[in-house]
Amino acid sequence: MTATPSVNLPPSIGTDRLLSLDTFRGATIVAMILVNNPGSWSHVYGPLLHAKWQGWTPTDLVFPFFLFIVGVAIPLALGKELDRGASRGQLTKKATKRSVILFGLGLLLAIFPLFHFPLISGEPGVGIRPAAWDWLRIMGVLQRIALCYLACACAFLFLRTQSQRLLAGALLVGYWLAMTAVPVPGFGPGELTDPVGNLGAFIDRALLGENHLWAGAGRRWDPEGLFSTIPAIATTLFGVFAGQLIRKESDRTLVTLGLLLRGCGLVGVGFVWNYVFSINKSIWTSSYAVFTAGLACIALGLCYWFLDARPQATARRFSRPFVVYGVNALTVFVLSGLVAKSLILIKVPFRFTTEAAAAVERTSLHSWIYAHIFEPLASPVNASLMFALTWIGLWYLVLAWMYRRNWILKV
Repeated sequence: MTATPSVNLPPSIGTDRLLSLDTFRGATIVAMILVNNPGSWSHVYGPLLHAKWQGWTPTDLVFPFFLFIVGVAIPLALGKELDRGASRGQLTKKATKRSVILFGLGLLLAIFPLFHFPLISGEPGVGIRPAAWDWLRIMGVLQRIALCYLACACAFLFLRTQSQRLLAGALLVGYWLAMTAVPVPGFGPGELTDPVGNLGAFIDRALLGENHLWAGAGRRWDPEGLFSTIPAIATTLFGVFAGQLIRKESDRTLVTLGLLLRGCGLVGVGFVWNYVFSINKSIWTSSYAVFTAGLACIALGLCYWFLDARPQATARRFSRPFVVYGVNALTVFVLSGLVAKSLILIKVPFRFTTEAAAAVERTSLHSWIYAHIFEPLASPVNASLMFALTWIGLWYLVLAWMYRRNWILKV
């Protein structure tokens, strides 16, 4: 498979990459940044928010799409290394190292900034934030990606394709049976309407400790918890299967048909499974894993057809911004997260007027920028969206500059 030369890929990227995969990855990371960076969380369009519990919104497709893409890349990258003579042991060490780095970057995002500064906290001097380690969230987006990548890399290296499929089925069915049949103290078996009372939340509290779960849920459960990573591994394995199809099938029309048909089949299975094990992103139900993997397979199939199988000039031009994002997806995710968190942590004076008198208090730099630049331009929900789109545009300028200089950061 070769990327289309007219896209002007830098030499460091290479010409054996799938343009469709880079485009799909870029579109997914753009969507991830869009939904993570509104101007105000009080003013967001419904489709740009996660479902409150059961069901799904377009936002709930972003993370499983990214895991699916991670899976697709595994046979394309590791398979190439095997063909060049690398041993499975060497590739396992390489995959383990990469997983550790990804997990560490996730912890960095969670604990940042470890130190407090006068500009941020208003406290004199510099020192470690109180209880920074005691309240560190252990799991998160990058941590889940790390675990899924390592598990699926090992499955690809040491299991035959049929065994990989059996593994995916066992993970999904086993998770379903565990979540619906194993009793939870104080709640009983099959409690799936209470975020705190399901088996996954109970196991996460027991293994990780309440102090180390997601603060947004009162540290009682975690949407990227350890136990719900089990079906997320299956999501990634579906990506591995798609990558194996792309790698082994030389007829690109058959690859496209295979991706589309598999995607439709998975969507159908997920839709039916939803009636007994509801689609739910927060606990990554088996129906959700299958349903979203099917949609990802369809999306990749369409990208593959227009960009690799039967490349269209218009589609190639349209794909360029997403390719720029896609080849540095991890870079922009980490840097965007660090900068966004900094804008919230840094405090600046904010003047407001009450009926009694004018007053000044400190607010976050993020809120100051939103209030002074974006709020005057549009309605609250549109101003919030404009902030997110501007954020995407600014990071595109950074990534395009890196792209032109062949700066592709990898782990």
